[in-house]
Amino acid sequence: QVQLVESGGGLVQAGGSLRLSCAASRSIISITAMAWYRQAPGNQRNLVAVISSGTSTNYADSVKGRFTISRDNVKNTVYLQMNGLNPEDTAVYYCNVKGKRWGSRVYEDFWGQGTQVTVSS
Repeated sequence: QVQLVESGGGLVQAGGSLRLSCAASRSIISITAMAWYRQAPGNQRNLVAVISSGTSTNYADSVKGRFTISRDNVKNTVYLQMNGLNPEDTAVYYCNVKGKRWGSRVYEDFWGQGTQVTVSS
């Protein structure tokens, strides 16, 4: 099955931390980039952080210095360590992976199911 499975969301108080994980199935290959997006009700889906197949990372200004994206290529997994959370971080967080299906020549975007992060005041 071609899928991304997210975990690690939950409810925390302001100032707390969460670590999100997103495991891509082994049938997704040749991954070039992995990213985290988030979407609050009524808002657009916005990029939070991205990590390339190399070591390059990029973050939204609102999370710089607080969030860290990392990846484990052996496990086909991307993580988002979130520290110093505030209520403005409340959203559904989605994992995004750019890669190919096993046996396919075509690159495409794969999305996780979303995991809810709620930060209380």
